[in-house]
Amino acid sequence: MTFDTIIFYFFSALAVVSAIVMVTRRSAVHSAVFLITTLLATAGIFLQLEAEFLFVVQIILYVGGIMVLFLFVIMLVNLDVAVRQIQFSRQAWVGAILAIALGAQVLMAFRLGSGAFNLPAASTRAMQPNAEQIGAALFQRYMLPFEIASILLLVAMIGAVVMAKRKI
Repeated sequence: MTFDTIIFYFFSALAVVSAIVMVTRRSAVHSAVFLITTLLATAGIFLQLEAEFLFVVQIILYVGGIMVLFLFVIMLVNLDVAVRQIQFSRQAWVGAILAIALGAQVLMAFRLGSGAFNLPAASTRAMQPNAEQIGAALFQRYMLPFEIASILLLVAMIGAVVMAKRKI
């Protein structure tokens, strides 16, 4: 096994294990921490595939921005009251059916494998400098949609602050 293969298996195992632990924790804060671990492992896979732009976006946007917002929401909302009010025990059979369906889909995907679509393997060494091309396209051809998205995100952020503000 090569070093790249070992690193890939490490990051993928870390992502899968932390994702499983994330959905099985009762504490929302612990789940958020394991989600951060999952996102960091995914960023490591992007870096190994030489997709530097996706690596940086994963770290800055998801781990840095979205998770901070998640933690603020977790801290602002009283989750103990919400957990006591909502009972999911009567819907365990729905979860079991969905788990069986998902397991069947995963088994079918493993059975069909990569030969089902007859796709050639992509070469990671033949990739162009992707960060330069994304930057040029983003700030030349797609400047107006980029600015509209930034204004919408700003409005959503202001709305979240106004909604979270407690009336005194």
